[in-house]
Amino acid sequence: MTKKQLQESVDYLINKGFDTPEFGIVLGTGLGKLVDEIKDPIEAHYNHIPFFPLATVEFHTGKLVFGTIEGRKVVVMQGRFHLYEGYDFLDITYPIRVMQMLGIKKLFISNAAGAINLDFKKGDIMLIEDHINLQGGSPLAFKNVAEFGERFADMSEPYDMEMREKLEKIAATNDISLKKGVYASVVGPQLETKAEYRMLKILGSDAVGMSTVPEVIVANHLGLPIVAVSVLTDECDPDNLKPVDIGEIIAIAGETEPKMVKLFSELIKQL
Repeated sequence: MTKKQLQESVDYLINKGFDTPEFGIVLGTGLGKLVDEIKDPIEAHYNHIPFFPLATVEFHTGKLVFGTIEGRKVVVMQGRFHLYEGYDFLDITYPIRVMQMLGIKKLFISNAAGAINLDFKKGDIMLIEDHINLQGGSPLAFKNVAEFGERFADMSEPYDMEMREKLEKIAATNDISLKKGVYASVVGPQLETKAEYRMLKILGSDAVGMSTVPEVIVANHLGLPIVAVSVLTDECDPDNLKPVDIGEIIAIAGETEPKMVKLFSELIKQL
């Protein structure tokens, strides 16, 4: 990755009409409908953007969408990249750097995750307060990282306190149950064993997924405030573990998605 490559990606999008978005939004598995809220959308498919990776997961459509939500300019990633698809950390986080160069000032992230905390249920939304990186690497571990910012990025408070507090108030006002907890990010694509779920609980995880942490690390590196939520699509009880049905996970994400859309739309309005 070079600054010249990033600039080519940005120039392509500016020429398409992506004009200084204020908010960047990353949509997780089964959570693509927020784009329906976008007024006057302009789309750029990943395979047309210079140096962009391509989305390979069937539940991720693979495009950037620019427009307005609640009168504010946004750029939305409909489809993200994962280690389990064979991408490296630089591929996964390339779009975050592009969105920052386009002008975003805040980043919203969503994902689908499994509930480790057994007080949480399928269909709950969890506000991520902190995370555990179990992906075995870092998106900042490359030779010329110093060209892009401070090598030793601070991660003492990776998720913005102000936006978290606002989201809690929005949830309360709209009668949306919003849990809070720690997100553990693993490589995947296989789901966890019973022993791994027990380990994750011992480590202090409330939910587990296969994304988000690389993007959050890079956003912190770039000085972007972040808010992130997990839509909990399955319950990971090692003593009562059933085989996972990916179709059911996608269905539960779809059922819960309107609440997430409401949270993000209201937060955009208030910031």
